[in-house]
Amino acid sequence: MPRSQGRRLAPQHPDVDRMDLLDVLHALADPTRMTIVLTLHAQPERPCGTFPVDVAPSTLSHHFRVLREAGVIRQRDDGNRRWTTLRHEDLEHRFPGLLETVVTAYHQQQRHTPGAHR
Repeated sequence: MPRSQGRRLAPQHPDVDRMDLLDVLHALADPTRMTIVLTLHAQPERPCGTFPVDVAPSTLSHHFRVLREAGVIRQRDDGNRRWTTLRHEDLEHRFPGLLETVVTAYHQQQRHTPGAHR
């Protein structure tokens, strides 16, 4: 069946031992992607269209792809919805303390930087 007829490919995710530190850091280096990560840090799983970001759907798909290919998130299809989860345990196993350090530093920066992206 052609892709245009409704079937989309299942998302691909890197194995934990194939996660690359620079890919993860790059994925976390964008305010929109950090908003996605912080949202998932507070709520473990969400449907893709429910994140508090103000970007076009195609741009949001790009951000999800960057996060997914770096190993930061996992996505699964359930009917016509795509659900997103933070790969917290996998990140902690591969890079102990990294996610919590980045999340804490980001929150501190937001508190101390006037006009910072929130």
